[in-house]
Amino acid sequence: MSEAEKSHNIPDESAAGKGDGIPNGGNPAKSKEDFDLASIYVSDAQYNRNIFFDTSPQAVRLYLRYNHWLPQVLLYFFILVDLSLALFEEPAVLPLPIWATMLVELLCLLVFTIRLVHYAKVIPRDKFWKDPKNICIIVILMLTLVDMIIYGALKATNCYAVRWSRVLRPLLLVNVTEGRQLRRAFRSIRNALPQIFYVFLLFMFSLLIFSLMALKLLGKRDLKTINGGLYFTNYLEIVFDLYVLVTTANSPDVMMPAYNASFVFAIFFILYILINTYIFMSVFLAVVYNNYKKHLKEEVRQLVRAKRHKMVRAFAVLQERREEGEEPVVSQANWNQVVRLVAPDISNAHRELLWSVSDDKNQGCIGKVAFVQLADLLNIEVITLKSRPHPLHSVCPALYLSGPSRLLCRLVQHRAFVIVYDLIILVNAVFIGLDEENPLIVNSEWVFLALYMLEILLKLYVFEPRAFFSRHSLWNWFDTMIVISALIATIINSAMKSSSGYTSRQILDIVFILRVLRLIRVVDSIKRFRAIINTLIRIGPAILTFGQLIIVVYYIFAMVGMELFKGKVRFYEDPNDPEKAYCGNPLLKGTDFAQLNYCKNNFNNVVSSFILLVELTVVNQWHVLSSGFVAVTHVSARIFFVLFHIMVVIVIINIFVAFVLEAFFVEYSVEKSNLQTSLERKIEELELVVAQEKLEDNLVNAMETIDNDQGTGQSANNKPTLMFKIASKRYRTVDALLQRMFEADLDPEDFAENDDPDASGNFANPTFSSA
Repeated sequence: MSEAEKSHNIPDESAAGKGDGIPNGGNPAKSKEDFDLASIYVSDAQYNRNIFFDTSPQAVRLYLRYNHWLPQVLLYFFILVDLSLALFEEPAVLPLPIWATMLVELLCLLVFTIRLVHYAKVIPRDKFWKDPKNICIIVILMLTLVDMIIYGALKATNCYAVRWSRVLRPLLLVNVTEGRQLRRAFRSIRNALPQIFYVFLLFMFSLLIFSLMALKLLGKRDLKTINGGLYFTNYLEIVFDLYVLVTTANSPDVMMPAYNASFVFAIFFILYILINTYIFMSVFLAVVYNNYKKHLKEEVRQLVRAKRHKMVRAFAVLQERREEGEEPVVSQANWNQVVRLVAPDISNAHRELLWSVSDDKNQGCIGKVAFVQLADLLNIEVITLKSRPHPLHSVCPALYLSGPSRLLCRLVQHRAFVIVYDLIILVNAVFIGLDEENPLIVNSEWVFLALYMLEILLKLYVFEPRAFFSRHSLWNWFDTMIVISALIATIINSAMKSSSGYTSRQILDIVFILRVLRLIRVVDSIKRFRAIINTLIRIGPAILTFGQLIIVVYYIFAMVGMELFKGKVRFYEDPNDPEKAYCGNPLLKGTDFAQLNYCKNNFNNVVSSFILLVELTVVNQWHVLSSGFVAVTHVSARIFFVLFHIMVVIVIINIFVAFVLEAFFVEYSVEKSNLQTSLERKIEELELVVAQEKLEDNLVNAMETIDNDQGTGQSANNKPTLMFKIASKRYRTVDALLQRMFEADLDPEDFAENDDPDASGNFANPTFSSA
């Protein structure tokens, strides 16, 4: 897009009153194209999409289709299919012919190409070729196609072939335009690496010095390991053993030969653990946390400026001037039309509530500052509560409104009712842990099931059924399904046992699991538990981002591991097979790996590879796992396992811990934002507020969104039809959570109007390749 076109979208203050730089010259009559363009800007600002698209009508229509949920779901589906091909490729969990997996992969590549071409039609050509994400996707597609051709040709001639392009598959997940959260996680790693590198050098220096001291202290004392081998006589072996000791995986085994010789040598190991395990590992976390917070704050600042820049562009499209010389404004009619396009699911009452917050002076129009806040307003979770009368109130009002009925409703709604059932659940937990063969215990289960069914029936009597089973009342659905499923499973099990004397083990397992799941209800009753679980629910989307990051790294290491170690270690299900003793490889005879029966920990397929990588992440016994693969290959195989430990355990896990620490700090200490406060104040002014003491911040509220039903038959007639409640600490997007973390450091009037998009096409937002 040319500079003239950019300035055409952003009003120039110097041109105020002349109509220059304002679409339609400030004409209040807006076309459908104007509303479509403005809605795209607002939607991009809400979800922090920083795509520098062309503003021509055709490109706008293509961009609307590009952001539709269906192509995005299809894209992720085919990425998942592409990643899942490892299940069916050699070494496979479920082997399929080569031609079948290649046809599916070709279909995936075709879908990725179509999506990329669609994106190229949306943004200017020069911006497309300057965006490193697009170049990366093109290179991945081309290399994958080349690898498929070479691999197919080699297999056709019965030659050895390696599918080296499989390690590139998860990079598609990183580089698609929807993967901005994942790219931010990778940027966090990259930003932390320089400082981590210096600490790691110092740590390695300490490790090498201690290893040298260990060699001189213990190398010539003829000490033996528990297996009868020489103890601390090889310098490189000492380095590896002491590195493992930092992770505590081989403690105290590695110390025992020296400790058995003299307790003085224990001082050496204690000093080593104190310095390298407790001090250096803590410094790693401190460095990662400090750098993560510093770089994340700057990135969030740029992200918020990009959001406001988009909103200013939307304002420029919709603005009009009521009188000559006045500041441009956006009318309520135009504002409503845009909000309908951006958020079609919100109710008219909700939309009117948002407008009353923006237009606090009831002028019928809003200025630039108020309009720019729209994206943040849409990201605030507002629960709409609908009050309906109970069906029994209409069918038999005399009975339902009678004195005993009112008393029953008050009892069910009282806090004591919840406490009684919490105690019942705890008693049930004690019975679950007792001997299930005891007839008294078996019969008691029917009593507990009857009590739980009674609780559900009482709640359905008191609370309006549509409110109790609304689509967002997840806790009520969970509780009811658990009780009914347990009842059905118990009836089936009792019927089978009484008819034939046979009890299905599978049905019993289901019954026991369902009984235990009921105990989750206790969590909702303890305030401290609720605080922790609610925080986890709120930061859940961000945690999922790090989950994607772990999967990407796991997948790459799994593909490399399968090519390096497939078939080297085998698992035999037959306990009488003589090769089971050494995992099918004579080189493992007498090793700890074989003696501990670790044969199933191998790289023979992608599932076992992922399980092995999880075990390596836990770090317990990871040196024994690595020693098995070293025994069947070469000592250099340790590099693979050490690199995995450094990348995942030291870097990624510490960054994840840093994020969780910061998120928990925000959840526990930061008050509501100014916009949330304004919204709550407006709800109170309109007398549509829900009594907070009746809606505690419990797990139900943590899981509910947008709409809910509330009200009992006894009080529904006294309430407004619609009521609102702010979910004060929930966030529609991960970016909204990040913005909340650093809101105090952001200038509310920094609109970034004079900044231009960078070379990658993403305004002022660091790309995957930029610092």
